[in-house]
Amino acid sequence: MFPFLKLIRYENLLMLAFMQLIFRYVFFKFQDIPLALADWQYGLLVLSTILIAAGGYVINNVFDQSTDTINKPNNVIVGKTISETNAYNLYIGLTVTGVAIGFYLSNVISKPGFASIFILIAATLYLYATSLKQMMVIGNIIVALLLSFSVVIIGIFDLFPTIHEGNQQQMGVIFSILLDYALFTFFLNFMREIIKDIEDVDGDYNQGMNTLPIAIGKSRTAKIVFGLSFIPIIFMLYYINKYLLELVFTTVYLLLFVVGPLFYFTVKIWSAKSKKEFHTMSQLLKWILLFGILSIVVISLNIKYNA
Repeated sequence: MFPFLKLIRYENLLMLAFMQLIFRYVFFKFQDIPLALADWQYGLLVLSTILIAAGGYVINNVFDQSTDTINKPNNVIVGKTISETNAYNLYIGLTVTGVAIGFYLSNVISKPGFASIFILIAATLYLYATSLKQMMVIGNIIVALLLSFSVVIIGIFDLFPTIHEGNQQQMGVIFSILLDYALFTFFLNFMREIIKDIEDVDGDYNQGMNTLPIAIGKSRTAKIVFGLSFIPIIFMLYYINKYLLELVFTTVYLLLFVVGPLFYFTVKIWSAKSKKEFHTMSQLLKWILLFGILSIVVISLNIKYNA
């Protein structure tokens, strides 16, 4: 059981599910808007997302056996605890089930063409594991886009089918907020993926991969992440100033738990050199992302009790 959990990166999947549940049962519910999916159907949407993502982790582990043996020898599962054949079967089972649920949900909302979204995501995850991750920066962008799309997809399935002329403006505002969170998620995960490449540079080099740290060196890559880190900081400060300044509790929360740690990250990444330091920076970004997602709860409660 435990090797299986390690294989599918359960902590990342839990964060993914948590994020989707937070938006539905806090943000959407506080807006008093019609939703397309019943609670159990929304649960299926979350399950479908998790299954397809888990399948992506499994197939990635299958193709990462050689690099993981060098980069993370204690975390190698495929070929040791679980055979490659069983891992392939697990990947197929997870992915097919996730896509099948997607087909069902697409028909529930009378948008059968939306089933192609699940097929496209599953195919992209497979291509990432087999070839895209070997392409400098492209692989990082693909992973970050897929994770940020897990925010957008809940709007596509739960909000889009209920839009009509009378609520078009309100739904547009809600969609724009979802897109803002998706953008924030993308930038943090993009930086995190680059940092993970710095961590794994030795194993990736031995496997002939062409990541950014291999091409230009770890130090220069860290400096690029340093430059990129200003984008979410500026984004957050602009967002707070334009939309949230009157919500005092929300402003304090974001400054303390999102902007502050981002500034700390920016300072530390400039001088980071060891694998341990880069791992710490990667974990810090994960926590910043979590607190960033939780801000939708803080904002919703702050608006409710200020009204």
